[in-house]
Amino acid sequence: MSPLPEQPLSPLDGRYKAAVVGLGEFLSEAGLNRARVHVEVEWLLYLTDRELFGSQRLTHEQAHALRAFAAEFGQPEIDELATLEATTRHDVKAVEYLVRRKLADLGLNDVAELTHFACTSEDINNLSYALTIGAAVREVWLPRIRSIVEKLRALAVEHRDVPMLAHTHGQPATPTTVGKEFAVFVHRLERVVAQVEGTEYLGKFSGATGTFAAHVAADASQDWPVISRDFVTTLGLDWNPLTTQIESHDWQAELYQRMSHANRILHNLCTDIWTYISMGYFSQIPQAGATGSSTMPHKINPIRFENAEANLELSSALLESLAQTLVTSRLQRDLTDSSAQRNIGVAIGHSMLAMDNIGRGLGEFSVDTVTLAADLDSNWEILGEAIQTVIRAEITAGRSGISDPYAMLKELTRGRRIGQPELVEFIDRLDIGQDAKDRLRTLTPAGYAGLASELVRYIEKK
Repeated sequence: MSPLPEQPLSPLDGRYKAAVVGLGEFLSEAGLNRARVHVEVEWLLYLTDRELFGSQRLTHEQAHALRAFAAEFGQPEIDELATLEATTRHDVKAVEYLVRRKLADLGLNDVAELTHFACTSEDINNLSYALTIGAAVREVWLPRIRSIVEKLRALAVEHRDVPMLAHTHGQPATPTTVGKEFAVFVHRLERVVAQVEGTEYLGKFSGATGTFAAHVAADASQDWPVISRDFVTTLGLDWNPLTTQIESHDWQAELYQRMSHANRILHNLCTDIWTYISMGYFSQIPQAGATGSSTMPHKINPIRFENAEANLELSSALLESLAQTLVTSRLQRDLTDSSAQRNIGVAIGHSMLAMDNIGRGLGEFSVDTVTLAADLDSNWEILGEAIQTVIRAEITAGRSGISDPYAMLKELTRGRRIGQPELVEFIDRLDIGQDAKDRLRTLTPAGYAGLASELVRYIEKK
């Protein structure tokens, strides 16, 4: 057997690549290295702008050329870094040498020693990860989940008045509406999305063990914590003043737990829709050319939601593992976070793939109002809740002498089906006021959805 040409190991880089477009811009090795170059360049410019250690402020043209070098980071720089790292065996040192080479090309050897000045590798890494993760979440993940929320919002509004038999513990229960059930997921997701949007992206910039020791040795007259905070916040990040060699990753743990929570809510959405499809409440719309089964031509399988479930589980497993792993580092530093963080893109990628499936799936079913109506009409016993509640109100108002309305309805309805005639006959025999009887006689399962339709207003955009 001849060997295959080199193939992507992860399906995210192969079969499903189109669903995760945009993540590689930030969460690939190249995206990380571009951010590292950006941080190194900005730190050098920060020092020279303030003419520290006798340096002179770079001209506008020189500063522009350095920033353009970082912004236009591409394949030539990727290849050059690979060559440098083959010698250095250290990724951040390779980035430092790359920046130094650019300084030489620009005739700026006199400030070359300010490259990576007083930095430990983690000063560069933690800022780079914060920048790339923040960009990936804001520019790629959040727009995708917001699009899901908007599709659910539209479904909630469209079907707000469509009555549906609810099922608690899998058994027929007080009716709801299709729209109200979609609105529940909108509300749940919006809360978690808002928490993700409020994430603090923390950064440290304080040297080998977080003490500014090298900085003070170089110039004890400077207020290095103030400089550090100013530099970190200039990059658009929040400053962490107290760290070891590494930024403690607590913000990452918080972010991943929130993203995993969003995944879990989406997973619940998928299992509910799958169940409604299996019950006939939702009908799948045939897609041209699609095959449901290789042997059963009649089938339309809910594969969008099944695929989404699997990828949401994978994503949450990785995100939760990252959240657990990254908050622990032995003493002032170990390398367990290094390999773990290289899988952030994989974790978020599986969430993106799941949402791609959900987004497609939400457009591939219709609500079967005929089946919904038939199921409601087959379950008149669910009105037992309404009848015993009205009797209780009548007892309280002194218009009934019934002693135990719950037991009375339990005997009538538990474990058996009854129809409208039996229910009306039962109501007519009740010892309650005439107005209450008249109200109860007009009740139907389809009309017993309470304020479900009105509750949808809570997720409508103002």
